[in-house]
Amino acid sequence: MEIITTHTNTDMDGLAAMVAAQKLYPDARLVMPGKMSRNVEEFMSLHKDTLNIYSVKQIDLNKIKRVILVDTKSRRRVGKISDILDRPGVDVHIYDHHPRVEGDVQGSVEVVETVGATITLLVEKIMQAGLPVTSLEATIFCLGIYSDTGSLVFTNTTHRDVDAVSFLLKKGANLAVVADFLGRPMTDEQKALLKDLLVNAQRHQINGAKVLLAKAKTAEFVVGLALVAHTISEIERLDVVFVMAEMEDRVHIVGRSSIPQANVAEILKHFGGGGHAAAASATVKNGVLDDLAWELLDVIYHKIQPPVCAADIMTSPVKTVAPEMSIAEAGHIMLRYGHTGLPVVKGEKLIGVISRRDVEKANHHGLGHAPVKGFMTVRVVSVPRDMPVSELQELMINHDIGRVPVVEDGKIVGIVSRTDILRTLHGEVQARHRKIYNHRGGQEGLTGRNIGWVLERTLPSTVRNILRQAGQIADRMGFKVYAAGGLVRDVLLGHENLDIDLVVEGDGILLALELGRAYNAKVRQHHQFGTAEVVFSDDFKIDVATARVEFYAYPAALPQVESSTLHQDLYRRDFTINAMAVALNEDSFGNLVDFFDGREDLQNHIVRVLHNLSFIEDPTRILRAIRFEQRYGFKIEPQTLKFLNESVRRGVLAKVSNDRLWDELKHILAETEAEGMLRRMEELGVWAYIFPRVNYWEVEPVLKDLPRSIRQISDWGMMVPSSGWLVYFIAVLHWSDAEIARENCAKYNLSKRQTEKVLAALKGWSSTVALIWKAPRHVKVSQLAKALLQMPRESYPMLLAILEEDELKERFRELLNIIKDSKPRINGKYIKQLGYRPGPVYREALDALWRERLDGNLRTEEDEQAFVRDYLARLTKRSE
Repeated sequence: MEIITTHTNTDMDGLAAMVAAQKLYPDARLVMPGKMSRNVEEFMSLHKDTLNIYSVKQIDLNKIKRVILVDTKSRRRVGKISDILDRPGVDVHIYDHHPRVEGDVQGSVEVVETVGATITLLVEKIMQAGLPVTSLEATIFCLGIYSDTGSLVFTNTTHRDVDAVSFLLKKGANLAVVADFLGRPMTDEQKALLKDLLVNAQRHQINGAKVLLAKAKTAEFVVGLALVAHTISEIERLDVVFVMAEMEDRVHIVGRSSIPQANVAEILKHFGGGGHAAAASATVKNGVLDDLAWELLDVIYHKIQPPVCAADIMTSPVKTVAPEMSIAEAGHIMLRYGHTGLPVVKGEKLIGVISRRDVEKANHHGLGHAPVKGFMTVRVVSVPRDMPVSELQELMINHDIGRVPVVEDGKIVGIVSRTDILRTLHGEVQARHRKIYNHRGGQEGLTGRNIGWVLERTLPSTVRNILRQAGQIADRMGFKVYAAGGLVRDVLLGHENLDIDLVVEGDGILLALELGRAYNAKVRQHHQFGTAEVVFSDDFKIDVATARVEFYAYPAALPQVESSTLHQDLYRRDFTINAMAVALNEDSFGNLVDFFDGREDLQNHIVRVLHNLSFIEDPTRILRAIRFEQRYGFKIEPQTLKFLNESVRRGVLAKVSNDRLWDELKHILAETEAEGMLRRMEELGVWAYIFPRVNYWEVEPVLKDLPRSIRQISDWGMMVPSSGWLVYFIAVLHWSDAEIARENCAKYNLSKRQTEKVLAALKGWSSTVALIWKAPRHVKVSQLAKALLQMPRESYPMLLAILEEDELKERFRELLNIIKDSKPRINGKYIKQLGYRPGPVYREALDALWRERLDGNLRTEEDEQAFVRDYLARLTKRSE
């Protein structure tokens, strides 16, 4: 016999999990181990005939061969069924969302994962198996999820719970029924217990956390203590709530927490309890309520961690301005460092704050010359270093302010922004660098604070050794060194990237010199920018930079550089996915530094700028946004897209030098996804700035087919040109006249040879296509070859894209093969041996020889030699 059971005092999650498990184990019986919660009792009074649930008394325990435990793995919570769990021949399967504790039952099958409700795990199994779900079952399952997640608002709720609810709603779950059963009023006994608890509640401030401890005694057992505890949490709105109720011979304890530093499961583990960080419970037999209350307080004092304070998340040092500084200068500083506001300091005293909005308003009225003190806000809200973030958050909400100075002894020591506050809501905040958890092997879950294993998997051993050597050198020099930017992005995506940038908190050039000495590598120094290149070989070098901040004197200007911190260095970058770093010092090798949630944006497949003036400061980021979006199959984040569209509308690309545009455009044209990037440029209104007077709709059909044509030619065994960007450049201009083509070539300073190739392709593609269409009946192979050889090889993919019919494409392939196979065996050396002086006659004779070979008139090397001798003799005779 197989049975499915759950914990005593069964709640809705336990009941729902039992019903769901029966879909996976259809021959198993549902067995209730003991008492049920009030909600479950009421639900069962209506549905007992439908669900067919047995009591333990109705089951012969000696006949049980398998026990499926759901929503528990605790022996003491399954009543008499615990007697058979270790019996030989009894197989145990476990489905539970509670963390494992010492003494838990072990199973041959265990699905134990941290989600909001156990039923979520079983719904996922049902979805994977494609099992049918009735509307009644969907409603029961929804009840289980909603009851354990507080209708999806408890902190233990995960996206998997929400996904499960979405599936159940599609299967007909009735939310009206769910609301009815979860929203039932308290019983008189529960109301009386609630009143006693509130009357006897004590409030404590423990390590910055607001804690409520409520206790009460009742002669009889009252079900639903968890509901009462939740109600108290809703009423009091404190950080942590513990409810203790002495009922019959036991003291029942329920804990609820809304802050990460208070893990109630860890606290109640002291009393043999368990649960989640945000919700847990324990039961102590024959305990004395008051003694247990004092013991609980002592555990709380030791277990609640000190709160994250303003000093832990503030930015320091702080850029400030003097009250006499002009509005225009303050605006330039904000633009330079990407700030939305600046404290105003007189001497060392904080006297006000000037915001970007204030600056814009003053500039609008032509008052850029006016001093800051005339426009600053003088009623400044500031906070001490030790203010808990929870209080800081409330202060910012109440005052509707985005930046709060941190003050000590009247001096400003740091500043906290909205972004800093929001980041703490997701935990893992350190004083300087926030480290990100990662995913391994496709299985979602926390694997540590370090991505050294990702570097190990993705980078060649020689590169890893160089990075470790850089860290050891930095340790000896007292510096901090990080690998930053594209390398971090691509290793997290699982892509190889050997474009390595090192950022040094110290002197980047000195570190580069030491690294160069260690590997006997050449070092190029750039003192103006505090950067250097360590050249290991012709195709591998590492860029090393002193941590710096770039600023722009005006929109679209070339960046200027100042030394700074890692935070500022990363903040100067274009997108969050490119603003991550990996520590290389020996004691922290592999630690991921992510101030701006770039790892999360990678997981969500979005491209996001770091601040709202990003495209204004550097419009070439518009092209980079398009490139990264299309290369990785990401989406430009909606707010970023709004900034991008506004920048394009303002015409910022027209202010960028053609050299800088070409740097970005050449990267785009060399990408595998270049066609999608060009299409996106048209969609976003960028095309007209990049290719003036060229109509996208005219060249779109060829561009669309170009990637396939490039692959086709490669599959044929033909060499694809190394200058791949020119393939797309020619395709973009192929419908343009010579004047427009020359303008675009000149715009990007193409060489004379490259321009000649573009113009040759424009001049010859139409007639070449016509000849291929007429062949083979009306055109000699040599005539076709001559036309094709006058075209640059970079235009061949475009020609193939224009030849839409399969028959024409095959004809083009045959022609390429004939040209490749018909190359003459003799060359200019043979002509020289005949006594002819080098000159135009060589080319003329060899071209004639090739035409004859193409037309099939010459077979052997002797045939070729005879033809050349005869051809040159006739040329000589004519010249005489």
